[in-house]
Amino acid sequence: MPVLLPAALEPFLDLLRCPICRAPRLDPDRGALRCPAGHSFDIARHGYVSLLTGTRATSGDDAAMVRSRDRFLSTGRYTTIRQAVASLAAGTASEHGTVVDVGCGTGYYLAGVLDQLPGARGLGLDSSVRALRSAARLHERAAAASWDVFRPFPLADGVADVVLDVFAPRNPSEFHRVLRPTGRLIVVRPTGRHLAELRGQVPALVTIDPAKEERLHKGLDPFFEAVVTEQIEYSTPLTGQEALDLVGMTPSARHLNRADLDDDGVLPDRVTVSVLATAYRPR
Repeated sequence: MPVLLPAALEPFLDLLRCPICRAPRLDPDRGALRCPAGHSFDIARHGYVSLLTGTRATSGDDAAMVRSRDRFLSTGRYTTIRQAVASLAAGTASEHGTVVDVGCGTGYYLAGVLDQLPGARGLGLDSSVRALRSAARLHERAAAASWDVFRPFPLADGVADVVLDVFAPRNPSEFHRVLRPTGRLIVVRPTGRHLAELRGQVPALVTIDPAKEERLHKGLDPFFEAVVTEQIEYSTPLTGQEALDLVGMTPSARHLNRADLDDDGVLPDRVTVSVLATAYRPR
């Protein structure tokens, strides 16, 4: 039996563009979305649509990383970040706006924004199909599609009121293209103090480049102007499992020996959360 069109995906049919020929609109057809030229993209039984074609991206979360991310985010340790993102979005978008989350992961931050905008619709894009399985069912108004942030987005020009980029790679020119002139880009990234205790005890964790902020502003400056920046910093306790999941949800997890991490005393029982969240307006 063909997979039915997810209700959350239907409002985006007019906004989507064929990833192959850029034809306007994709229509449901026997468990897939099809463009007027006949290019077809399967709707997975988990509720997301597979728009990513050709060479697959390799940077997305694997199954173990997604499980770790789901468990850790469910503890509420990052609720303060989620609330800050939602507040910035609610301050710039109408209740019936369109939110696009690029590198959405499991949909945690997109769902938080949609909770603050009762009439808004959301679309999460990510290269990890494992993560999209969670994103497609996390919120009734959130649709999900597989995509690679470094390719031109499968969206029409000027359709988004808010673009989210939370701990994700960036594509400034595409962010600018899909945003309305009155829209906002919200970027969340770590400071050098983020998870310092954890990185101090697990040297294999990805380090935070001191030039990260400079590179961020250099990349965004041709397209965007910063409106407001919030610093979110706090200390939070960690159980042993939470610390393991916090490590396990990062790309570094692929290179770490889990047995080494399980040794008593390796992981801290408290960690600093420190991020910057900036809302940008298009130039």
